[in-house]
Amino acid sequence: MDTLPDNRTRVVEDNHSYYVSRLYGPSEPRSRELWVDVAEANRSQVKIHTILSNTHRQASRVVLSFDFPFYGHLLRQITIATGGFIFMGDVIHRMLTATQYVAPLMANFNPGYSDNSTVVYFDNGTVFVVQWDHVYLQGWEDRGSFTFQAALHRDGRIVFGYKEIPMSVPEISSSQHPVKTGLSDAFMILNPSPDVPESRRRSIFEYHRIELDPSKITSMSAVEFTPLPTCLQHRSCDACMSSDLSFNCSWCHVLQRCSSGFDRYRQEWMDYGCAQEAEGRTCEDFQDEYHNSASPDTSFSPYDGDLTTTSSSLFIDSLTTEDDTKLNPYAGGDGLQNNLSPKTKGTPVHLGTIVGIVLAVLLVAAIILAGIYINGHPTSNAALFFIERRPHHWPAMKFRSHPDHSTYAEVEPSGHEKEGFMEAEQC
Repeated sequence: MDTLPDNRTRVVEDNHSYYVSRLYGPSEPRSRELWVDVAEANRSQVKIHTILSNTHRQASRVVLSFDFPFYGHLLRQITIATGGFIFMGDVIHRMLTATQYVAPLMANFNPGYSDNSTVVYFDNGTVFVVQWDHVYLQGWEDRGSFTFQAALHRDGRIVFGYKEIPMSVPEISSSQHPVKTGLSDAFMILNPSPDVPESRRRSIFEYHRIELDPSKITSMSAVEFTPLPTCLQHRSCDACMSSDLSFNCSWCHVLQRCSSGFDRYRQEWMDYGCAQEAEGRTCEDFQDEYHNSASPDTSFSPYDGDLTTTSSSLFIDSLTTEDDTKLNPYAGGDGLQNNLSPKTKGTPVHLGTIVGIVLAVLLVAAIILAGIYINGHPTSNAALFFIERRPHHWPAMKFRSHPDHSTYAEVEPSGHEKEGFMEAEQC
């Protein structure tokens, strides 16, 4: 840590296992170098998100032009929120502020308050930048506007740039919206539902979080996160087992994956028994098994059976408040439907059954009502339609007019009945 004569922090470096963060003060030239001037960028690569720029507590899905490594996982889609953060999760839920975020300054911002407030993003193939430009805090509009950005670089670096911070960040209230600065990631696992034993529910567990000192976030400051190697980068057993990383890397032969067991693939790691498989074994042991057994591609998948996810629950400590950020309903073209599909997997079977039952009930009801109507209105068009198309053995009905203007029906006997009448008359 370097300090200036007046005891102001200039550069702060910290190692967070997954990232190394460097905070640059306003006087550091590096803080200005890290700022991406969106106004000077190619206009074809800059987009103003009109919906986010005119609403409060909204989020919208955006597709990147490159794969961005986040905690070792390659992501192509992210979710931009009006509240000063980017949601990095695959499955959308109602607690976007809880975890799996990149938050330069998460707070209760309302871009819809002013016509000058915009949410802009820029993508040139090597860096993706989201800028919250001249946005105001809900209920604190008199304190001035904020301008800051988050830059996701193709090499995995994450940069927070702060151009205008009109007030001390620790003073921002978290009563209506969480206030956070930093990074977070989590994994999802499926647990049996206590209400429906044959179904499962998703539970989110945060396995890592970086929290910045909010008092260091000032105008013209910047934070740079440089990613550190993870177990996921190793593609072979030898590289995984000889890794000198701080993580306890293990090789799962079935999945052909190196992992510490704490990443977004934890569900598979558990289902395939990778932790037990790797205990006390070497790469040579795996090679011997490979030659004496079938290919791992023919192994049973725990997901071959039916799976119904009925609900989504969160088990995360220190949640400040519930968030009510809504997803932009017009962002379907940006991949929103693809991310929701895992949550509703398995429901079409039940929905089809319900629809079939409803249609059958409606059909039976329609037939009963039609019979009641025809029986009560024998001279209606519907009744005449069925009479004209009656089977040949049905007795014919002739409608005659009575002098008192009433109408009555006479039943004409069938052919067999006429022959019986003739024989009776002859006798």
